[in-house]
Amino acid sequence: MGAWGDSVVATPSGSAPGHPRTTADGSVSIAGTGSATTARVVRLRDSDRRARLKEYSPLITAPRWKLGLKRSIDVVVSVGLLTLLFPIMGLAAAAVWLSSPGPVLFRQERIGRNGTRFDMMKFRSMALGAEGRLGEVLDLNEQNGPVFKVRDDPRITRVGRLLRRTSIDEVPQLFHVLAGTMSLVGPRPALPREVEQYSMYTKQRLLAKPGLTCVWQVSGRSEIDFDTWVEMDLDYIEQWSLMFDVRLMMRTIPAVLSGTGAY
Repeated sequence: MGAWGDSVVATPSGSAPGHPRTTADGSVSIAGTGSATTARVVRLRDSDRRARLKEYSPLITAPRWKLGLKRSIDVVVSVGLLTLLFPIMGLAAAAVWLSSPGPVLFRQERIGRNGTRFDMMKFRSMALGAEGRLGEVLDLNEQNGPVFKVRDDPRITRVGRLLRRTSIDEVPQLFHVLAGTMSLVGPRPALPREVEQYSMYTKQRLLAKPGLTCVWQVSGRSEIDFDTWVEMDLDYIEQWSLMFDVRLMMRTIPAVLSGTGAY
């Protein structure tokens, strides 16, 4: 990008969540939850983009009781899901252990709210030593920006492919939600190497606690380009409400069942 960059000024309208689309008047429609977010792309200098801070968003300035209620929902729902999914977690752990050598759980450093680092857990979906082989597959990257996403990553095991397709690999992150490191809803936690490449504008997504699901998660996941992904996260921070969270959680169920963008 040169001296000029695309920024998005969001105005609410009213439709269901979905994929971003360009409208007849040149706007970009990004479906939210319960209400759509119509984002009109305007040309602004990079310095103006960096000035779009979220300190005054509902999620940042919400009264203590609202944030307490969000935390209560996190605890109650995560306990319920861990109880409900315990048998599936057991089967997934056994499948990973029997299918390939290495630990059942994969731990990876991630960046949380305000740059806090934590080790995020997932069921291991790749062969042992896959992180050290990243350089071998970088040229296969299908995503723009600092993230790495590839549909047919050769490092993924057969069982791992199924776990990713069904999002079962993410279930252990419910323990992070229970501990308060993550929330049920919020921007997905980024890798340190990704954050190192963030612009000041993109770093605003770190203002919120990372989540298990988000607008990106229910709108196509890896099929969404990185710039749109960032806008979705910033729109969430800017327009947050408890009902927004509830609707996103409800939309996560069909999104997981469809498997769209899960690889």
